[in-house]
Amino acid sequence: MEMKTKGMMREAAGEAQELAGDLLGDADMHLYGRAKALCGKSQRLAADATMTARDTVAENPLSMLGVAVGVGFLVGALWAARRE
Repeated sequence: MEMKTKGMMREAAGEAQELAGDLLGDADMHLYGRAKALCGKSQRLAADATMTARDTVAENPLSMLGVAVGVGFLVGALWAARRE
């Protein structure tokens, strides 16, 4: 939850900085604010994905184990194919 809160705060700060850059006509400030807002949004989305994955694994551990085995097999097969 802490990561999501930090992401929301970073996103809001970036949007404010982006707006300030627009008002002052400072392109550097605008771009830096936009980048900061996008970083915050990605951090917030990553926190959401983490919580969703944690809940899914807790509800269906055997299904997730099967998915992990399948992904591992697929990655191993692709890796072996590239080595030849």
